[in-house]
Formats: sequence, C-alpha cells, structure tokens
Amino acid sequence: MVKEKDVVDLLKKTELIGVDVWITGGWGVDAILRRQTRQHNDIDFFVQKKDTNAFMEMIKSNGYWQAKIESEDQSVWCDVYDRTIDLHLFEFAEERTLRFENQIYPADILNGKGTIGGITVRCLTAEAQVLYHQGYEQKEKDRHDVLLLCKTFGFSIPKEYEKQ
Repeated sequence: MVKEKDVVDLLKKTELIGVDVWITGGWGVDAILRRQTRQHNDIDFFVQKKDTNAFMEMIKSNGYWQAKIESEDQSVWCDVYDRTIDLHLFEFAEERTLRFENQIYPADILNGKGTIGGITVRCLTAEAQVLYHQGYEQKEKDRHDVLLLCKTFGFSIPKEYEKQ
C-alpha cells in the first residue's frame, strides 16, 4: 500500500532534486478531491522525459527497483515495503500539446491542482482523469474513482461505467 505519508515523502524528494511531477490515477483523483477516498496500491507519476534520469536515480536511492517495463513511456517500480510507483513519461510537443504513448494531448490536461497531506500538487485535471480511466477493463477502484469525479464535478458517466 502507498500511504499518504509515502506520497508526501516522494513529493518532497522530487522537489529537492528539481523535478516537476504530476499525479494521476487514484492519488490524482484524491488530490483533486482534496481528501483520501480509498486505499491505494500505487502512485502514478507523470514526469517529463527530460527528467527521467534524475527521477529514476531518486527513487532508486530510496529503495525502489524497476519491476516491469510496460512500454517505452511507462514502467513500474517497487520496494520491499510493497509500495509501487507507476511512472509515466511524457514530453511537451508542439505549442500547447504533449506527447505520451505516441499520442498527442492538449497540454492543459496538466492544469489540475490538488492537495495531498496538506501539500499542493500538480495533477491531471478532473476531466483528464475521467478520460484516463477509460478504454481498459476496469476494476472496482476505477469505478469508484470515475463515479466520484462525475458526481463531484457534474460530468456525464461514461458508457463503460454505467450500471449494466
């Protein structure tokens, strides 16, 4: 489990090394909502490709090792305490866009702000979080996150999350 204190510790360490990070996934949802709504198995970080080495060295020096490479832009890191970091790498592309997983997205998806453990964090916007939670087989935690965002922000529930 990744607890709030673990997230705060990692955020402080990224600040010390001068790396900007954006939070997504379950912790990103909770950041936007400014409260923890469930337990988390991992924390998802969006990091610019230019900062890859610095970020990886920081997490390695904190006991994480690369457990799996999902793609060129995504890897999973674990430690002996069963904490997991899901690392997503992106780069800014043409004006006001970013490239992630060979897709182009508007850069304003990174304009989310939230709070974790009293610290203001950058995160994906609520709209982007809902989009990010689509297109794959959802787990109960995904359903929880999407329905909570839709209810809180008045978004329409995506078809794949409607009760069947």
